[in-house]
Amino acid sequence: MYVGLANDLVFHYNRGSLDSDAVPMAIAQNFPCRSILEEYTRNIDIMHGRVEAVFRKAFYSVYNRCGFLLVGIVWWIFLFGFYGIIMLFPLILKLLVSPFIKERVRIRKEAINLLAKVCESIKFRIDSSNYHHYYTNPILEATRQNAYEFVEFIVSNFPDAIWCANEDGHNIIQYAVISRSEKVYNLLYQMSEHKNVYRTIKDPYGNNLLHLAARLAPNDKLNRISGAALQIQRELQWFKEVEGFVCPLNIIQKNSFDETPQMVFTREHKDLVSEGEKWMKSTAESYTITAALITTIVFAAAITVPGGNKDTGIPTFTNNIAFKIFAISDAISLFTSATSLLMFLSILTARFAEQDFLFMLPTKLIIGLATLFISTTAMISAFGATLYLVFGQSNSMILIPIAVLTCLPITSFVTLQFPLVVDLMSATYGCSIFRKQNDSIFY
Repeated sequence: MYVGLANDLVFHYNRGSLDSDAVPMAIAQNFPCRSILEEYTRNIDIMHGRVEAVFRKAFYSVYNRCGFLLVGIVWWIFLFGFYGIIMLFPLILKLLVSPFIKERVRIRKEAINLLAKVCESIKFRIDSSNYHHYYTNPILEATRQNAYEFVEFIVSNFPDAIWCANEDGHNIIQYAVISRSEKVYNLLYQMSEHKNVYRTIKDPYGNNLLHLAARLAPNDKLNRISGAALQIQRELQWFKEVEGFVCPLNIIQKNSFDETPQMVFTREHKDLVSEGEKWMKSTAESYTITAALITTIVFAAAITVPGGNKDTGIPTFTNNIAFKIFAISDAISLFTSATSLLMFLSILTARFAEQDFLFMLPTKLIIGLATLFISTTAMISAFGATLYLVFGQSNSMILIPIAVLTCLPITSFVTLQFPLVVDLMSATYGCSIFRKQNDSIFY
C-alpha cells in the first residue's frame, strides 16, 4: 500500500504538480508508524546491551581476582545457563518477526524520503510567507494519526510549524492531548526550555493543558482498548501524566466555563465510569461463582480423603507419594480459591470512585484471576492424583490419559482468560506509554 502510494506521489511530484497540501496530507494520512513488534525488538537489543555490559564488568572483575581457569568455568556456566534462559526466547521471537520488521523499516524510510522531497520542493518553489498553507493541515492530521516522525520532520524543516493551530486554536501538543496521540505528546520530553510554554498555555476558552486532558478521548481511540474499566484507566493515566507536567496552579485553575480540570474530567467521564463499574461487577460476579464452587469442592475433598481412614484415623494411603500430591494440591487449591473469592467479593463491595480504576481495582482483579488459575490447576492435579490412587496401583499406564486430560481444562483456562490478564498487567504495571522516544532535540 505505502509503496504504491509513494511511487504515485513521486511520479506526480516529478511532473511538478505541487499546487496544494494534497501530497503532504496524503503522506500524513498514510504514514507508517512503528509497530509494537519493532518497539519490542528494539527493547531486546537494549536489554542485550545492558546484560552484556554487566557481564563484561563481572568477567574482568573475576578474571583479575581468580585467573583464567575460573573465568572459563564461569563463562560457560553463564553462557549456557542464566544468559541462555533470559535471552533465548526473545532472540527466537526476533528472528521470526525480522522479515516483517525489515519490510516495515523499508516502507517507513521510503515515506520519509518522499516527505523530504516534498519539503525541498516547498522550500524551492514556494515563498516562505506561504509555507504554512502547505504544512498546517498535514501536521495536524499527522498529530491526530499519532505519526510523530512526520511531525518531527516537518518541524525540523519548518520550525514555525510547531505553532500550527486548528480551527479551535489548539496547537499540535494541545491537539495531541485531545486526540490521545501519546507519541506526539512524548515529543515534549525531547524539547529544551521551550516545553515550559506548554505548562501554562491556554486555548481561546481558557482551557489549560490539563483541561484538555480531562476531556473524553475520541471514540476511535477508546475502542482500541478492551473493556470500559481499562478505558477509564487509560484516561486516568493521561490525566495524571499531564497533571504532573503542568504548573501546580493549573491543577485548580478554572476555564471560561468556571470549571477546574477535575470538574471537567468528572463530567466528561461520568458515563464511562458507570460502564466500568458494570463491567467490573459483572466480571467479578462470574468469577466469584467459580471460586466459591472450587472452595466447596476442595474443602469437601479434604474431609473425605481417597481410600478412607484406618481405625486409628490415619488415611490409608498416607505413605503413598500420590496421596501427598493430592494433599498438597488440595490445600493449595483451597487457600488460593478462598483468596480469589475474597478478592472478587472486595471488588463487588468497592465504592468505584474514579481513582480506584487506576490501580486498586485492576490489581484486585489481577490477584483474583491469578489465584483462581492456581486453584483450578491445583484442584485438577488433586483430582488426577485421586484417580491414580484408586485405579493406578495396578496399572501405572493410567498416568498417561490422566496427564493428557488434566492439561485440557488448564489449557482452556489459559487460552480464554490469559488475554485479559495480559491486558490488565500491561496496562497497570507495564511500561508507561509516556516516555522519551529518542535523544534528538525536537524544538
